[in-house]
Parts: sequence; C-alpha cells; structure tokens
Amino acid sequence: METRVHTPDMEPPSSISEVMVALRGKKLEPKHEKKSWGDWISFPGKQTVISIESMRGLTSSATVEYSEDDDIEINQKILAAFGKLGWMGSDEEGEFRLD
Repeated sequence: METRVHTPDMEPPSSISEVMVALRGKKLEPKHEKKSWGDWISFPGKQTVISIESMRGLTSSATVEYSEDDDIEINQKILAAFGKLGWMGSDEEGEFRLD
C-alpha cells in the first residue's frame, strides 16, 4: 500500500533535513540514502520506506510505501511527521490533510 504526500500548491518545498527532523520528532529513526536514481528514507528493522523526490536538498513530494509486515504505528507516525510540515496526502480516494 502506498500514500503520496506533497506540499500544498503555492507552498515552498521542505528541505530533506526538515523532513528528517520531523520524522525524528515522532520517535522514528530515519536513514536517508541518496542514490543516483532517487532518494530513500528507511527505518532500521522495518520494511516501510519513503521514496522522496529531491532537488538540491529540497523536496515537495514523496511516496510512503507501507509494508504489511510493519505495525500500523509507523505509518501513523510518518504521516503525522509530514503533517507537522504542513504537507497533504493523497491516495486512490483523493487528497486529505495529514494531522
């Protein structure tokens, strides 16, 4: 299952550092990996990952790829972290606020 998250229209992007701080603020231990084909944020011992689009250290969209093997709590914490940054979520049902 996956959820797209993004900054609202007309809002500036967030830095990767801000995203990492927000995730840590939710008691997660994110690990950022910059690859030639894209950026990933993973969590030790978890299969859930975030594929995050970045350009020069700034980001305005990402895809949270949930693993059914992980507990629901990690999913809630990830969405809450992006919500704290003012981002929105979207899935097959449409766009929604991340609280």
